[in-house]
Amino acid sequence: MFDTLSDRLGTVFDRLRGRGALSEQDVRDAMREVRVALLEADVALPVARRFIDSVTEKAVGQDVLRSVTPGQMVVKIVHDELVEMLGGGDGAVAEGLNLAAKPPVVIMMVGLQGSGKTTTTAKLAKWIREKHGKKALMASLDVARPAAQEQLAVLGTQVEVATLPIVQGQQPVDIARRALESARLQAIDVLLLDTAGRLHVDQALMDEMKAVAGVSAPTEVLLVVDSLTGQDAVNVAQSFSGEVPLTGVVLTRMDGDARGGAALSMRHVTGKPIKFAGTGEKLDAIEAFHPGRVADRILGMGDVVSLVEKAATAIKEEEAEAMARRMAKGQFDLNDLRMQLKQMQNMGGLGMLAGMMPGMKKAKQAMAQSGVDDKVLVHMDAIIGSMTPKERERPELMNAKRKKRVAAGAGLEVQDVNKLLKMHQEMARAMKQIRKMGGFKGLAAAFGKGGLGGALGGMGMGGPGVPPPSLPGLGGGALPSNLQDLMKKK
Repeated sequence: MFDTLSDRLGTVFDRLRGRGALSEQDVRDAMREVRVALLEADVALPVARRFIDSVTEKAVGQDVLRSVTPGQMVVKIVHDELVEMLGGGDGAVAEGLNLAAKPPVVIMMVGLQGSGKTTTTAKLAKWIREKHGKKALMASLDVARPAAQEQLAVLGTQVEVATLPIVQGQQPVDIARRALESARLQAIDVLLLDTAGRLHVDQALMDEMKAVAGVSAPTEVLLVVDSLTGQDAVNVAQSFSGEVPLTGVVLTRMDGDARGGAALSMRHVTGKPIKFAGTGEKLDAIEAFHPGRVADRILGMGDVVSLVEKAATAIKEEEAEAMARRMAKGQFDLNDLRMQLKQMQNMGGLGMLAGMMPGMKKAKQAMAQSGVDDKVLVHMDAIIGSMTPKERERPELMNAKRKKRVAAGAGLEVQDVNKLLKMHQEMARAMKQIRKMGGFKGLAAAFGKGGLGGALGGMGMGGPGVPPPSLPGLGGGALPSNLQDLMKKK
């Protein structure tokens, strides 16, 4: 969602880094462009003004202007201020939920109708069960929206978390009391209350929330805000923070095409941290909000830590170990390639991975301009799926007749099959070269001596300073140079 802002800031900082020395006027001109970029991204005016004033004050100091790389120093100052704007502190640690209180810990979800409260409640319950191993119970207090309680019950079944039985005609405060009693009787660790919303902020909504809070004494009151509502999301947050004791904010639809202003303004307006971000429709598409990592993404520095975490959840340990053993022997067939393609899809696709890798921002833009999308992964999987088990294990069997059959089965052209086979050959060759270097231990030693670029240069995959044509967390398979041709949109 920060793509537009990231592109604008990238252009500004590229010009700064391209100069050997900076004057005070250079910095002020750059900050003027940054201010315009922030306002275009829907950042609240007071927040943008405060940000620019703080950055300018630090950036025009003599230590910056006389430093060896003044452009890099300015970028660092902007990065630090972005972290401060998004969450403050060192920005490295996300502010999680307070689950250490006396059970049952009550988490109350509030927000306007349509912001994603019910789905977010289920996502959080799943996250609490899987990440913390705690027993959770969900209760819907929304008696106004048709089938709202039934929706939470269905979601509870999907995430394997218990929900409070529905009693028709019962009012929110009574439901909250019953949920608390039920949680105590069942030794529940965390109770999540999904409150009702309205189409707009009104007194009836606030009175109902205050009454429920008075009965349940929640440890956490999380405001769920749809980031696609832009600047109005900030106004909503301001209204709620003045009425109920918020402890944090959850931003939904962070995977959308919103301009990002809501996320950048939320901490300043509410004074409360953004604790979670919804990154998709699936019930596992929620992640802790790390201000430092988000700032890295905005400035095109990548987010390798989140990428590794995503890989850890998407890739099964036994599959990774089996593939590592095969690769150590120099073995790599089309079944292995297919497994890697599926792992890439599970991790969010090519665009997501490129956006989280340092230095890959321009590559991601080139992919978008050339019409590359994640359909290429589906096409490649379809080609491999149209082969027989024997052909997948022995790609050298693929003659012209077999290629024609496979292309017809996948609904693609023979040249697409040829490109995939060539891609596999390059990856298999890389695996054999890794084996010659002494396997992954030898490769690690080479990385330590000559650096990543030097190690890859020794494998015929680039030279010193050339970024690796591979994706971390995917078993080490290198993406070949002709992948761009294979990925052209049909």
